[in-house]
Amino acid sequence: MESFNAIRVSNCDSISPVPGVSALWKARSQGYNKVIFTAQFSTGTLRANTDCGLVLNSSVELCQYLDPQDQEAFYCVKPQHIPCAAISYMHSKNMEVSYLSKQESGLFERSNVGVEIMESFNPIRVSNCYKKAAPRREKCKLGMTPSVPSGYVWEDTWNPASCSLTPINMKECLKGKFIYLLGDSTIRQWMEYFKENINTLKSVDLHVSGKFQHQLAVDLDRNINIQWQKHSYPLIGSLTYSVKEMEYMARVIDRIGGGKNTIIVISLGQHFRPFPVDIFIRRVLNIRKAVQRLLWRSPDTIVIIKTENIREMYSDTERFGDFHGYIQYLVLKDIFQDLQIGIIDAWDISIAYGINNVHPPPSVVRNQINLFLNCIC
Repeated sequence: MESFNAIRVSNCDSISPVPGVSALWKARSQGYNKVIFTAQFSTGTLRANTDCGLVLNSSVELCQYLDPQDQEAFYCVKPQHIPCAAISYMHSKNMEVSYLSKQESGLFERSNVGVEIMESFNPIRVSNCYKKAAPRREKCKLGMTPSVPSGYVWEDTWNPASCSLTPINMKECLKGKFIYLLGDSTIRQWMEYFKENINTLKSVDLHVSGKFQHQLAVDLDRNINIQWQKHSYPLIGSLTYSVKEMEYMARVIDRIGGGKNTIIVISLGQHFRPFPVDIFIRRVLNIRKAVQRLLWRSPDTIVIIKTENIREMYSDTERFGDFHGYIQYLVLKDIFQDLQIGIIDAWDISIAYGINNVHPPPSVVRNQINLFLNCIC
């Protein structure tokens, strides 16, 4: 028997029993109260904390934080004697609420999910292949339609099935580029990777603190400008974060002039999983309209969508399970399919690596960025 390295192939859906899928879909559609947000208001010597959410069933006066163009809104209970504009910080926590019955919840217990059937098996024999060599694949580039499955991992390297990757000098590739990383903490990992692996890239002190805050890094000699900005509500986090610079991603895109040296990478999904899917669909549609406006005024701008990763299999399946992520993954690809943009299929890459972690290790991030570099250079 010949020795071989393990190959992990993508496009294997997350593990959920069939009755569980129906239960999860029903539970997701029933309410917005699986997560509660708490806002901090402050003005002068006055301080107050109040409940917030995408929907609030309350008879008291509410503060409405409305995007006037797309009519997306977030609400907080108005504190007494403090104006709505004095909102400053936010945090969230999971509520002790479930829309699954006891029997349905049992479907997702550890002993019933991902059960290993075979403890041992006969040796796998690998025979020589006498077929002609496969035709040379085209280099990966923007707009290519991925195959199914879209690739595999071999020797800790992601290999797309429909195109080939070549080594790229990151500094030279990014020279003269303005890169906007917009979205959640999984695209912030890109920002952290760039800062750690481009030694000439210097962080700019924006006088803010915390991982949720805007980040900017520049290389003045090569004219590289990379910035990360979080998406707007819902933004789930147990740590308190500032909302003073919160804005919807569509508005950020509308402000970007664009051009051949401008690259925008968008990633969102994880923070939308606990809420009815129409919230996510509406957000993606609004972002799509903003991207379309950008491409009309600056058609040579590069726009890339990074899909969400899979995450921990057993961490609160009703709120954050990968079934919800997979639905959003399909929604995202369907809504953007007719625009001239690129897709970094982080969903398939993280499945192929078999790492059930919402924040995958640097090796996975490296392969996402390698695909990104091949698409833009």
